[in-house]
Amino acid sequence: MRISVVIPVLNEIENLPDLIADLREIADCGELIVSDGGSSDGTREWVAGQNNILLMDAPRGKGPQLNSGATRATGDILLFLHADCRMNRETWKAFQSALAGSRIAGGAFHVRFLEKEPYSLRVVEQGINARTTMTRTATGDQGIFVRRDVFATIGGAPDWPLFEDVELVRRIKNAGKFVVVKAPLIISGRRYIKHGVIRTAMLIFLLRLGFWLGLSPQRLKKWFEDVR
Repeated sequence: MRISVVIPVLNEIENLPDLIADLREIADCGELIVSDGGSSDGTREWVAGQNNILLMDAPRGKGPQLNSGATRATGDILLFLHADCRMNRETWKAFQSALAGSRIAGGAFHVRFLEKEPYSLRVVEQGINARTTMTRTATGDQGIFVRRDVFATIGGAPDWPLFEDVELVRRIKNAGKFVVVKAPLIISGRRYIKHGVIRTAMLIFLLRLGFWLGLSPQRLKKWFEDVR
């Protein structure tokens, strides 16, 4: 089973090389695709200078960047990773094992923050994992994966400025079984640290509540500052 890893990026020169190094240490990591939304910090130039990475220029926005990367993917499975996450061999093997069932349409990972401090990150981490286990829902930083034929059938990811990942997961779940890999994907806490852990967690909760109450992603995006 061939896996295509699609990484949407925008000004990620400080993080992307570490993730690429992780993936290259995993011999069977498959195809690497970086979908760039107009980086100006050297990210695009760095990728262009690497071997065996397909660089895609895409319209800015997670949805369009995921879709652009997927159009060039040749793998049976699409794995969407954020540039500031880290992947280890144990988690990769658990991911491969989770794909064994033919009825599985896609899934995502439990997470663990890279940073050890502040302790409140552990509380947020536990909350994310509990929500994921109970509701079988996930966000983009949890490493969403999907069978390539399913992704095409459901129309890919929506062109939304926010919650495109939540809608993508909903579409995957409608297409088949959604699994949760409990071996954690290592993620960055930079957004929480920059804006305050509790403040950021509460903001995300309120934004999700607004989304489920019917507020548009375009309107909600006004209250969600980009960390980059």
